[in-house]
Amino acid sequence: MRAILPPVPGQPLTVGEFAPPVPQAGQLLVRVRAAGVNRADLAQAAGHYPPPRGESPLLGLEIAGEVAALGEGVDGYALGDAVFGLVAGGGYAEYCVIDAGLAVPLPAALGFEQAASLPEVWLTAWLNLVELGGLRPGGRVLVHAGASGVGAAAIQLARAHGAWVAATAGGDAKCAWCRELGADLVIDHRAGDFAAEVKAAGEVGLILDTVGGDYLPRNQACLATDGRIVLIGLLRGTEAQANLGLLLVKRQQLIGSTLRALPVARKAEVAAALWPWLLPRLAAGEIRLTLDRVFALEEAAEAHAYLAQNRNLGKVVLRVD
Repeated sequence: MRAILPPVPGQPLTVGEFAPPVPQAGQLLVRVRAAGVNRADLAQAAGHYPPPRGESPLLGLEIAGEVAALGEGVDGYALGDAVFGLVAGGGYAEYCVIDAGLAVPLPAALGFEQAASLPEVWLTAWLNLVELGGLRPGGRVLVHAGASGVGAAAIQLARAHGAWVAATAGGDAKCAWCRELGADLVIDHRAGDFAAEVKAAGEVGLILDTVGGDYLPRNQACLATDGRIVLIGLLRGTEAQANLGLLLVKRQQLIGSTLRALPVARKAEVAAALWPWLLPRLAAGEIRLTLDRVFALEEAAEAHAYLAQNRNLGKVVLRVD
Protein backbone atom coordinates (compact mmCIF):
# COMPACT_ATOMS: atom_id res chain seq x y z
CA MET A 1 0.00 0.00 0.00
CA ARG A 2 1.03 3.65 -0.41
CA ALA A 3 1.93 5.34 2.84
CA ILE A 4 4.02 8.08 4.33
CA LEU A 5 6.94 5.92 5.43
CA PRO A 6 8.00 5.79 9.09
CA PRO A 7 9.62 9.14 9.76
CA VAL A 8 13.35 9.61 10.27
CA PRO A 9 14.08 12.68 12.42
CA GLY A 10 15.67 15.41 10.37
CA GLN A 11 14.67 13.83 7.06
CA PRO A 12 11.71 14.84 4.86
CA LEU A 13 8.52 12.80 4.90
CA THR A 14 8.33 10.52 1.88
CA VAL A 15 5.69 8.38 0.18
CA GLY A 16 6.54 4.76 -0.47
CA GLU A 17 5.28 1.20 -0.35
CA PHE A 18 4.58 -0.31 3.07
CA ALA A 19 3.04 -3.63 4.06
CA PRO A 20 -0.69 -3.24 4.75
CA PRO A 21 -1.83 -4.10 8.29
CA VAL A 22 -3.85 -7.19 9.07
CA PRO A 23 -6.89 -6.74 11.33
CA GLN A 24 -6.66 -8.65 14.58
CA ALA A 25 -9.58 -9.82 16.71
CA GLY A 26 -11.89 -6.91 17.44
CA GLN A 27 -10.47 -4.71 14.68
CA LEU A 28 -11.57 -3.36 11.31
CA LEU A 29 -9.33 -2.85 8.32
CA VAL A 30 -10.25 0.50 6.74
CA ARG A 31 -9.51 1.76 3.25
CA VAL A 32 -8.48 5.24 4.33
CA ARG A 33 -9.92 8.16 2.40
CA ALA A 34 -8.80 10.94 4.75
CA ALA A 35 -6.54 11.26 7.77
CA GLY A 36 -6.25 14.07 10.29
CA VAL A 37 -2.98 15.88 10.94
CA ASN A 38 -2.08 16.70 14.53
CA ARG A 39 0.82 18.20 16.44
CA ALA A 40 1.43 14.75 17.86
CA ASP A 41 2.35 13.71 14.32
CA LEU A 42 4.84 16.56 14.10
CA ALA A 43 6.34 15.50 17.44
CA GLN A 44 6.60 11.88 16.30
CA ALA A 45 8.22 12.92 13.01
CA ALA A 46 10.80 14.90 15.01
CA GLY A 47 11.60 11.85 17.15
CA HIS A 48 9.95 13.13 20.35
CA TYR A 49 6.75 11.08 20.54
CA PRO A 50 7.17 7.40 19.66
CA PRO A 51 4.05 5.30 19.12
CA PRO A 52 2.86 3.10 21.98
CA ARG A 53 4.32 -0.40 22.06
CA GLY A 54 2.82 -2.64 19.41
CA GLU A 55 1.22 0.16 17.40
CA SER A 56 1.98 1.12 13.81
CA PRO A 57 5.19 3.13 13.24
CA LEU A 58 3.31 5.18 10.65
CA LEU A 59 1.98 8.63 11.44
CA GLY A 60 -1.73 9.43 11.72
CA LEU A 61 -4.10 9.33 14.70
CA GLU A 62 -7.54 9.69 13.07
CA ILE A 63 -9.04 8.33 9.89
CA ALA A 64 -12.17 8.11 7.78
CA GLY A 65 -12.83 5.55 5.07
CA GLU A 66 -14.54 2.28 4.16
CA VAL A 67 -14.40 -1.09 5.88
CA ALA A 68 -12.18 -3.40 3.81
CA ALA A 69 -11.97 -6.42 6.14
CA LEU A 70 -13.27 -7.58 9.52
CA GLY A 71 -11.20 -9.08 12.31
CA GLU A 72 -12.41 -12.05 14.29
CA GLY A 73 -15.35 -11.33 16.57
CA VAL A 74 -16.39 -8.06 14.96
CA ASP A 75 -20.08 -7.65 14.26
CA GLY A 76 -22.27 -4.70 13.42
CA TYR A 77 -20.17 -3.75 10.40
CA ALA A 78 -20.08 -4.95 6.79
CA LEU A 79 -17.58 -4.56 3.97
CA GLY A 80 -17.91 -1.14 2.37
CA ASP A 81 -19.42 0.57 5.43
CA ALA A 82 -18.21 4.15 5.81
CA VAL A 83 -16.62 4.76 9.21
CA PHE A 84 -14.33 7.17 11.01
CA GLY A 85 -12.52 7.17 14.31
CA LEU A 86 -9.43 7.35 16.47
CA VAL A 87 -6.34 5.20 15.95
CA ALA A 88 -3.02 5.02 17.81
CA GLY A 89 -1.03 5.29 14.56
CA GLY A 90 -1.04 4.29 10.91
CA GLY A 91 -3.46 6.83 9.46
CA TYR A 92 -1.12 8.29 6.80
CA ALA A 93 -1.66 5.29 4.52
CA GLU A 94 -4.12 3.65 2.13
CA TYR A 95 -5.09 1.09 4.78
CA CYS A 96 -5.25 1.28 8.56
CA VAL A 97 -6.68 -0.88 11.34
CA ILE A 98 -9.02 0.54 13.95
CA ASP A 99 -10.47 -1.07 17.05
CA ALA A 100 -14.16 -1.69 16.50
CA GLY A 101 -14.98 0.08 19.77
CA LEU A 102 -13.46 3.28 18.41
CA ALA A 103 -15.04 3.12 14.95
CA VAL A 104 -18.08 5.32 14.32
CA PRO A 105 -20.53 4.93 11.41
CA LEU A 106 -20.14 7.92 9.11
CA PRO A 107 -23.25 10.16 9.14
CA ALA A 108 -24.63 10.85 5.68
CA ALA A 109 -24.14 14.58 6.13
CA LEU A 110 -20.38 14.26 6.68
CA GLY A 111 -17.73 13.73 4.02
CA PHE A 112 -14.60 11.70 4.70
CA GLU A 113 -12.41 14.77 5.08
CA GLN A 114 -14.82 16.42 7.49
CA ALA A 115 -15.12 13.25 9.56
CA ALA A 116 -11.35 12.80 9.73
CA SER A 117 -11.09 16.25 11.33
CA LEU A 118 -13.13 15.22 14.37
CA PRO A 119 -11.84 12.30 16.47
CA GLU A 120 -8.54 13.44 17.94
CA VAL A 121 -9.53 16.99 18.83
CA TRP A 122 -13.02 16.26 20.11
CA LEU A 123 -12.04 13.20 22.14
CA THR A 124 -9.16 15.22 23.60
CA ALA A 125 -11.46 18.11 24.48
CA TRP A 126 -14.09 15.83 26.02
CA LEU A 127 -11.64 13.76 28.05
CA ASN A 128 -9.81 16.74 29.47
CA LEU A 129 -12.61 19.25 29.98
CA VAL A 130 -15.56 17.06 30.89
CA GLU A 131 -14.07 13.96 32.49
CA LEU A 132 -10.83 15.23 34.04
CA GLY A 133 -11.67 18.92 34.32
CA GLY A 134 -15.18 18.60 35.70
CA LEU A 135 -16.68 21.08 33.21
CA ARG A 136 -20.09 22.23 34.39
CA PRO A 137 -22.73 24.87 33.61
CA GLY A 138 -21.79 28.26 34.98
CA GLY A 139 -18.11 27.35 35.15
CA ARG A 140 -15.31 29.58 33.93
CA VAL A 141 -12.79 28.11 31.51
CA LEU A 142 -9.54 29.28 29.90
CA VAL A 143 -8.48 27.58 26.66
CA HIS A 144 -4.97 28.15 25.35
CA ALA A 145 -4.24 28.00 21.61
CA GLY A 146 -7.90 28.63 20.93
CA ALA A 147 -7.47 28.64 17.14
CA SER A 148 -5.92 25.17 17.08
CA GLY A 149 -7.98 22.08 16.35
CA VAL A 150 -8.22 21.13 20.02
CA GLY A 151 -8.72 24.75 21.06
CA ALA A 152 -11.61 25.25 18.64
CA ALA A 153 -13.29 22.08 19.88
CA ALA A 154 -12.71 23.07 23.51
CA ILE A 155 -14.21 26.55 23.08
CA GLN A 156 -17.35 25.11 21.51
CA LEU A 157 -17.61 22.26 24.01
CA ALA A 158 -17.32 24.60 26.99
CA ARG A 159 -19.85 27.06 25.56
CA ALA A 160 -22.30 24.27 24.81
CA HIS A 161 -22.02 23.20 28.45
CA GLY A 162 -22.98 26.67 29.63
CA ALA A 163 -19.52 27.84 30.67
CA TRP A 164 -17.96 31.28 30.32
CA VAL A 165 -14.91 30.90 28.08
CA ALA A 166 -11.67 32.84 27.73
CA ALA A 167 -9.18 31.90 25.03
CA THR A 168 -5.68 32.86 23.98
CA ALA A 169 -4.55 33.04 20.36
CA GLY A 170 -1.88 34.75 18.27
CA GLY A 171 -2.84 37.62 15.99
CA ASP A 172 -6.00 39.46 15.01
CA ALA A 173 -7.37 36.82 12.62
CA LYS A 174 -7.08 33.99 15.11
CA CYS A 175 -8.53 36.08 17.92
CA ALA A 176 -11.50 37.07 15.75
CA TRP A 177 -12.07 33.43 14.84
CA CYS A 178 -12.12 32.40 18.51
CA ARG A 179 -14.81 35.01 19.12
CA GLU A 180 -16.84 33.57 16.24
CA LEU A 181 -16.62 30.16 17.93
CA GLY A 182 -18.14 31.63 21.07
CA ALA A 183 -15.28 32.71 23.33
CA ASP A 184 -16.39 35.48 25.70
CA LEU A 185 -12.90 36.89 26.18
CA VAL A 186 -10.05 36.49 23.69
CA ILE A 187 -6.49 37.55 24.48
CA ASP A 188 -3.74 37.95 21.91
CA HIS A 189 -0.86 36.26 23.71
CA ARG A 190 1.60 38.22 21.57
CA ALA A 191 0.33 41.56 22.83
CA GLY A 192 -0.05 41.27 26.58
CA ASP A 193 -0.20 39.26 29.78
CA PHE A 194 -3.06 36.81 29.46
CA ALA A 195 -3.08 36.14 33.20
CA ALA A 196 -3.68 39.79 34.07
CA GLU A 197 -6.52 40.07 31.55
CA VAL A 198 -8.20 36.88 32.69
CA LYS A 199 -7.86 37.82 36.36
CA ALA A 200 -9.34 41.25 35.67
CA ALA A 201 -12.38 39.53 34.15
CA GLY A 202 -12.64 37.06 37.02
CA GLU A 203 -10.61 33.99 37.91
CA VAL A 204 -11.28 30.74 36.07
CA GLY A 205 -11.92 27.32 37.53
CA LEU A 206 -10.52 25.24 34.68
CA ILE A 207 -7.61 25.77 32.28
CA LEU A 208 -6.85 23.60 29.24
CA ASP A 209 -3.16 24.13 28.57
CA THR A 210 -1.52 22.96 25.35
CA VAL A 211 1.53 25.14 25.93
CA GLY A 212 3.32 24.27 29.18
CA GLY A 213 6.65 25.85 30.07
CA ASP A 214 6.39 29.36 31.48
CA TYR A 215 2.61 29.35 31.16
CA LEU A 216 2.33 27.39 34.43
CA PRO A 217 2.90 30.27 36.92
CA ARG A 218 0.67 32.53 34.83
CA ASN A 219 -2.02 29.87 34.77
CA GLN A 220 -1.81 29.62 38.55
CA ALA A 221 -2.13 33.38 38.88
CA CYS A 222 -5.58 33.44 37.26
CA LEU A 223 -6.83 30.08 38.57
CA ALA A 224 -9.49 30.15 41.25
CA THR A 225 -9.53 28.26 44.52
CA ASP A 226 -10.09 24.53 43.87
CA GLY A 227 -9.34 25.15 40.19
CA ARG A 228 -7.77 22.66 37.81
CA ILE A 229 -5.10 23.00 35.14
CA VAL A 230 -5.17 20.15 32.64
CA LEU A 231 -1.87 20.04 30.78
CA ILE A 232 -1.99 18.34 27.36
CA GLY A 233 0.88 19.95 25.42
CA LEU A 234 4.38 21.33 25.78
CA LEU A 235 4.78 23.91 23.03
CA ARG A 236 6.90 26.10 25.31
CA GLY A 237 8.93 23.29 26.82
CA THR A 238 8.99 20.75 29.61
CA GLU A 239 10.46 22.92 32.35
CA ALA A 240 8.27 25.14 34.54
CA GLN A 241 8.39 26.90 37.90
CA ALA A 242 5.30 26.31 40.02
CA ASN A 243 4.16 28.47 42.92
CA LEU A 244 3.72 25.70 45.47
CA GLY A 245 2.40 28.09 48.08
CA LEU A 246 -0.43 29.12 45.78
CA LEU A 247 -1.00 25.47 44.91
CA LEU A 248 -1.52 24.67 48.59
CA VAL A 249 -3.40 27.73 49.76
CA LYS A 250 -5.86 27.73 46.84
CA ARG A 251 -6.02 23.91 46.60
CA GLN A 252 -5.13 24.09 42.91
CA GLN A 253 -4.72 20.90 40.90
CA LEU A 254 -2.30 20.27 38.02
CA ILE A 255 -3.32 17.27 35.90
CA GLY A 256 -1.19 15.82 33.13
CA SER A 257 -3.06 14.01 30.36
CA THR A 258 -2.41 12.20 27.08
CA LEU A 259 -5.06 10.46 25.00
CA ARG A 260 -2.93 8.28 22.72
CA ALA A 261 -1.45 6.02 25.40
CA LEU A 262 -4.75 5.27 27.16
CA PRO A 263 -5.96 1.67 26.97
CA VAL A 264 -8.33 1.01 24.10
CA ALA A 265 -11.15 0.23 26.52
CA ARG A 266 -10.74 3.61 28.22
CA LYS A 267 -10.69 5.45 24.90
CA ALA A 268 -13.81 3.56 23.89
CA GLU A 269 -15.55 4.79 27.07
CA VAL A 270 -14.72 8.39 26.17
CA ALA A 271 -15.93 7.83 22.60
CA ALA A 272 -19.18 6.28 23.82
CA ALA A 273 -19.88 9.43 25.84
CA LEU A 274 -18.78 11.94 23.20
CA TRP A 275 -20.34 10.85 19.91
CA PRO A 276 -24.01 10.68 21.01
CA TRP A 277 -23.56 14.19 22.38
CA LEU A 278 -21.60 15.69 19.46
CA LEU A 279 -23.04 14.21 16.26
CA PRO A 280 -26.64 15.42 16.76
CA ARG A 281 -25.33 18.92 17.54
CA LEU A 282 -23.21 18.91 14.42
CA ALA A 283 -26.22 17.84 12.36
CA ALA A 284 -28.31 20.62 13.92
CA GLY A 285 -25.66 23.26 13.25
CA GLU A 286 -25.14 23.92 16.94
CA ILE A 287 -21.47 22.93 16.64
CA ARG A 288 -19.23 24.10 13.80
CA LEU A 289 -16.89 21.90 11.82
CA THR A 290 -13.47 23.53 11.90
CA LEU A 291 -11.74 21.94 8.91
CA ASP A 292 -9.27 24.52 7.64
CA ARG A 293 -7.33 22.92 4.78
CA VAL A 294 -6.95 19.60 2.96
CA PHE A 295 -3.66 18.37 1.50
CA ALA A 296 -3.01 15.29 -0.63
CA LEU A 297 -1.20 12.39 1.07
CA GLU A 298 1.88 13.20 -1.02
CA GLU A 299 1.81 16.70 0.45
CA ALA A 300 2.18 15.53 4.05
CA ALA A 301 5.42 17.48 4.48
CA GLU A 302 3.65 20.66 3.36
CA ALA A 303 0.77 19.91 5.74
CA HIS A 304 3.23 19.53 8.62
CA ALA A 305 4.93 22.82 7.73
CA TYR A 306 1.56 24.58 7.56
CA LEU A 307 0.71 23.36 11.06
CA ALA A 308 4.18 24.03 12.46
CA GLN A 309 4.00 27.61 11.21
CA ASN A 310 0.66 28.11 13.03
CA ARG A 311 -1.07 29.09 9.80
CA ASN A 312 -4.15 26.98 10.51
CA LEU A 313 -7.53 27.96 11.89
CA GLY A 314 -8.71 24.61 13.16
CA LYS A 315 -7.93 21.28 11.55
CA VAL A 316 -5.65 20.11 8.76
CA VAL A 317 -6.46 16.86 6.93
CA LEU A 318 -4.77 14.64 4.33
CA ARG A 319 -6.78 13.27 1.40
CA VAL A 320 -5.85 9.67 0.58
CA ASP A 321 -6.94 8.90 -2.99
